[in-house]
Amino acid sequence: MTTLPSPDRRNLYLFPAALASLLFIGSLRIVLDDLKNSRSVFRPPSGGYQALRLIRPPIHVSNEEIIEKGCDIFKGRWVWDNESHPLYTEESCPLLVKQVTCQRNGRPDSSYQNWKWQPDECNLPRFNALKLLEILRDKRLMFVGDSVQRSMFDSMVCLVQSVIPEGKKSLQKVPPRKIFRAEEYNASIEFYWAPFLVESISDHATNHTVLKRLVRLDSISNHTKQWEGVDILVYESYVWWMYKPKINATYGNLENIHEYDVTTAYRTAMETWAKWIETNINSQDQKVFFMTMSPTHLWNWEWKTGDGGNCFGESQPIQQRAYWGTGSNLDIMGIVKDVLGRLRVNVRLLNITQLSEYRKDGHTSVYGERKGKLLTKEQRLDPKTYADCIHWCLPGVPDTWNEILYAVLLQDYRKF
Repeated sequence: MTTLPSPDRRNLYLFPAALASLLFIGSLRIVLDDLKNSRSVFRPPSGGYQALRLIRPPIHVSNEEIIEKGCDIFKGRWVWDNESHPLYTEESCPLLVKQVTCQRNGRPDSSYQNWKWQPDECNLPRFNALKLLEILRDKRLMFVGDSVQRSMFDSMVCLVQSVIPEGKKSLQKVPPRKIFRAEEYNASIEFYWAPFLVESISDHATNHTVLKRLVRLDSISNHTKQWEGVDILVYESYVWWMYKPKINATYGNLENIHEYDVTTAYRTAMETWAKWIETNINSQDQKVFFMTMSPTHLWNWEWKTGDGGNCFGESQPIQQRAYWGTGSNLDIMGIVKDVLGRLRVNVRLLNITQLSEYRKDGHTSVYGERKGKLLTKEQRLDPKTYADCIHWCLPGVPDTWNEILYAVLLQDYRKF
């Protein structure tokens, strides 16, 4: 009987080792091809190697985009710039609503679109829609407030939508929210209607005009269900409080209605909001901003020898430095700073009031809507009665508010 020779142990592992090497080389080639095509790297999640997570290269922040330490970006002046501003046009942003499209509505001048905010001690980085979308990847940005805040939402949508291909973006109305989605970035820019931040009888997204306003100073839960888990929140609440010196409100018992001084009611409402912020916001994962009041320009005697007029016909910013009109309530400003200053959670102030005070020329005036309809020819001939010196034309002043917000988010990204 022939005896077979004993196999060499080294040869027993030769084929499996060769096979493993081929598999490794093949896998490595696939990964390298992916890296070449997508300029992305793969990193296993901390939980193990069960799945792979796509990590994109960081955004490059140039030296020109860095805001020098100590620069107050809210202190400066408006400079004429008809080369880089406006950042978009009414035609390039079909998502704009009629209330803000002043050119389309018949405004004869367009110079209000060409002013750029210039801080005294530094420069704001030029708005870059692709960089902002990358910052917002897998995140939700929500603007909360009234129709003035809605114009900031509309502005932000216009600033980014043109760089997103058709079919990869959408605008959805889910009252009291409006939701713009950038599909490839899994990002959303949203607006939530809450003119008093706390609950009120004006919380319906479209049917909210009431003569006798009623605010629930200690009730906020109906709103906060929509705010939970949002990555970046930008709040604003002012002009709806200014209808009269006093406001009807409840505290505790819904049947017990009292008439409050507006400043007292505003402080109580802000404290209710602040309690929710402290309890529910995780500063490690979420960013919260509060935008100061958007000023009104209702009486032209405040910036010139007036004739009983208002913002109608104005085409230039106010040049007087540190100008303050009666359209900004400094008591309300003080309450905001006081409440935010006592918060244990980081809420940053977007102090747009002073810079917006100069822009008497930027309002919709008679070139907007009233009760959902454009003004008639007869109404436009009576600007003392019908001019809207509260809302702003787009493109216009709210774009600057978003340029500032972008600058802050970009600095945060660079530090991270």
